[in-house]
Amino acid sequence: MKLPIPPLQLKKKLAQENLVAPDRFDALLAEATRKGQNLLDILISERIVDREYLTAFLASALGVEPANFAARPIDPAAVKLLSEEVARQRQVIVFGREPSGVYDAAMADPSDLETLEFLTQHLKAKVRPFLATLDDLNRGFSIYGYELGQDFKKLIEENVQASLRGQSKNTEEAAAQLPVVAIVNNIVSYAVASRASDVHLDLLENALLIRYRIDGVLIEIMRLPKVIHAALAARIKLLSGLKIDEHYKPQDGRFRQHLGNQMIDIRVSVIPTFYGEKVEMRLLEATQKPLSLEELGMRPDVAKVVGGNLSKPYGMILSCGPTGSGKTSTLYAFVNILNRPEVNIVTIEDPIEYNMPYINQTQINPQAGVTFAEGLRALLRQDPNIIMVGEIRDSETADISVQAALTGHLLLALLHTNDAPTAIPRLFDLGVPPFLVASVLNVVVAQRLVRKICRNCIASYEAGADVQKLISDELKTLNLETKAQIAPKLLYRGKGCHACTMTGYRGRIGIFEVLVVTDTMKKLITDPRFDLEAVRQKAHEEGTKTMFEDGVLKAEVGLTTIEEVLRVIRE
Repeated sequence: MKLPIPPLQLKKKLAQENLVAPDRFDALLAEATRKGQNLLDILISERIVDREYLTAFLASALGVEPANFAARPIDPAAVKLLSEEVARQRQVIVFGREPSGVYDAAMADPSDLETLEFLTQHLKAKVRPFLATLDDLNRGFSIYGYELGQDFKKLIEENVQASLRGQSKNTEEAAAQLPVVAIVNNIVSYAVASRASDVHLDLLENALLIRYRIDGVLIEIMRLPKVIHAALAARIKLLSGLKIDEHYKPQDGRFRQHLGNQMIDIRVSVIPTFYGEKVEMRLLEATQKPLSLEELGMRPDVAKVVGGNLSKPYGMILSCGPTGSGKTSTLYAFVNILNRPEVNIVTIEDPIEYNMPYINQTQINPQAGVTFAEGLRALLRQDPNIIMVGEIRDSETADISVQAALTGHLLLALLHTNDAPTAIPRLFDLGVPPFLVASVLNVVVAQRLVRKICRNCIASYEAGADVQKLISDELKTLNLETKAQIAPKLLYRGKGCHACTMTGYRGRIGIFEVLVVTDTMKKLITDPRFDLEAVRQKAHEEGTKTMFEDGVLKAEVGLTTIEEVLRVIRE
């Protein structure tokens, strides 16, 4: 949600209600400007105000009503009076028409006279503006995605079949005549509308399989004639700056796609497989900013512990989990919190996923000799205060990272482990002596991503005895069956609607396990008879909750489902 009024007006209101001191507001405004971030997002992440308060105040200040699509119906026919490109570019959703003939339009900025005039001319009727939050706009945009999904397969297949029915001499020539640019654009547009994080183009024996990963789950979208694969792959390679005539070596590249005023960075990976080249595209919103710890999904008590360790001047903080568990987003959130004028932050990454102002980010390049280890050595000569390492994957990088953390630097790094305690023996395996692990390690954050229940169709139900059994069985596998655990009496699930494409889920949130290395923990780490299970038990005694327990707490308040928590924990 953008700020549609002068910052001074908001400052006066918040100061009058003793929500923030004027000098604190000025400091946050300066921080938002320096980082290129939204002031409202910073006010919310700092817990000065909540989103509902800001929405109500801004609507009142502008003399309009909040759109509030969580309670207000949207007419799909009215939405489609504007094209998706125009709606996204102008950040507006036409959602209904009143008996008087006036159209209702939810706008990110209801004071935008140019857009209001455009709507009046385009609709040939008066327009009544409402204040839309980002969530309101996304709910409206999801209708375009749903409608596009109904026609997407038909549109692509009609283009393919029309070309194949042409007067060409063979199917290869027919494939060359396909509107390849339009097909690739449609594939990407539908992926963005579907909130997909990845697009897979898999070549089978007799078909081209297109799959999207939506909220962490891979879904088959369609199958197309195999003959068009070469044309699509060539188009994607061209956009990504890859070699079009190279078919036997893996290649990596990236390109940027504009959808209205939204920019999508697309990371491309092409590898040879048995039937031909497989293309994978990772979609990253170019304008997306790192979130606060609470917005990532950390409970307030957990965020407080992690925030306290981030304020330490030196030591090591690890973010752990398997591929696709959200580790990188968490690391970027840490860096965003630490991003201040008085500190020099340097990173070594593969790849650089988000460009952050005032952060010195370095991309590894093995061909040029820039590996994690060599890059880290060079960064240490840049007078850093804080160092972020994209991944500790070998003993050399681990050794340099530990030495950096020992010599007065705060070092943030990724490590591939299944849970927080396992990070300790993993460092042992990488050649770090136990006494050094105990000396430098401050905290380990392990995580998974669970799908969030769609807020548009959430419904509660009474939990039965089967839920208690599911929880009990999982606690036994974690050797925590003696821990007091009360099964929730009321749980939630999504019924399925257009906003969530009938899945009952929309978006993802983290479940976390945070291991703080206390003095007691250091003794267990340096014990010659190191016992991982003893570390786990001591962590629980000191208040650490497992990811499963954190997930149960989130299911109890309606953020996710028990089934979803069990799915990601057992993967």
